[in-house]
Amino acid sequence: MSLRSKLSVLAIAASLVVPTLAAAQTKMGYVDYQRVMLEVDDGKAAKARLQKWLDARQKEIDAEQEALRKEKETLDKQASAMSEETRVQKATDLQKKVYDLAQKWEKSRGEAAERERKEMEPIIARIDDVIRTIAEREGLGMVFEKRDSGLVYALSQYDLTNEVIRSYNNGKGKAKDAPVAKDAPKK
Repeated sequence: MSLRSKLSVLAIAASLVVPTLAAAQTKMGYVDYQRVMLEVDDGKAAKARLQKWLDARQKEIDAEQEALRKEKETLDKQASAMSEETRVQKATDLQKKVYDLAQKWEKSRGEAAERERKEMEPIIARIDDVIRTIAEREGLGMVFEKRDSGLVYALSQYDLTNEVIRSYNNGKGKAKDAPVAKDAPKK
């Protein structure tokens, strides 16, 4: 083998080994983001506001559903006394109301998802800032999300979740006022 071939092989081997060694020396951590979202004070408050809104919408839809059920019972009882044309018209009207209610329920689900996104967006941004602050302070090269990163196992000493929750709730690295979506209902 010529000197040039030996140097090429050595260069290729070095290019494979050096990043591996660097990665082996990089400090890492992980965070259970779902748990953080559920346990930080702002996350709890946002979930409570969202649940209150959802409960009100559900109560409204349940009331309309009950009214339609009663209307159907009335139609069923009176159907034999009605003309064919009247019965068909009332059944068609009832079907339209059921369809409209189903559309309202579907729209409500979309609104709920949008409200949740708006409520959580500022909280997520602040959580990310807290994680970044902790990572920089601890000299961590990488911080993984526990559930979505493909992380199968890690020692608990690398879990930053409790520290993120504590730092977030204590206000380290956060604005004075808790983040709230711009269109969030007032308390």
